[in-house]
Amino acid sequence: MGHAGNNVIPNVHFRKVNGCQAGRKNRVFMRTWLDQAGRKKRRANNRKAKAAKLFPRPAAGNLRPVVHPPTQRYNMKLRLGKGFTLDELKEAKIPVKQAKTIGIAVDHRRRNRCTESLQANVQRLKLYMSKLLIFPKKSGKKGVKKGDTPRSELQSVAQNTLREIIPVPKPDLRIKARAITKDEKEKSAYKTLKKARTDKKYLGAKLKKAKAASGKAEE
Repeated sequence: MGHAGNNVIPNVHFRKVNGCQAGRKNRVFMRTWLDQAGRKKRRANNRKAKAAKLFPRPAAGNLRPVVHPPTQRYNMKLRLGKGFTLDELKEAKIPVKQAKTIGIAVDHRRRNRCTESLQANVQRLKLYMSKLLIFPKKSGKKGVKKGDTPRSELQSVAQNTLREIIPVPKPDLRIKARAITKDEKEKSAYKTLKKARTDKKYLGAKLKKAKAASGKAEE
């Protein structure tokens, strides 16, 4: 029986066989995941072993700053960065050499491009320092140094096992609708920008004119 129209003759090569033969012929292409539960248990055991090895330090490692990822696609999000800048440590009054010894990551390459991110990380550092407990390196009274936490406060210390020592804040991206105010209606963004461009364009001429006028006045 012929086909209607001048079409391509169907000649597909599906490797998946339908019916009772599927179990035998298609098993080669199936990938099982029978060790899923075992892997989950192994990862949990590895996390516990790592936390026990780092005790009493936080299981997540060093404290890291909150940064905005690069590119326009991701810069509205927040994530952990490599380390705190020298300016952030200076603002929080933490010496760079000391920061490395008390679990604070330092990145001398990163720069602060705005005041908001600087202050956010400074507050993060201050919160960390307010909760920090420093264990003496040696036992006995001679082993206690200046800045160490008293032994009475170190009796029942719980380890920080969070994925992030201080969770990354989730920014509220939703803005509730509100009525437009009278001042906002009267203002014009176009006129403001237009005036700024005009002032910038004629700034040199204005300065030149003012200088000439001041020269004549002195004469």
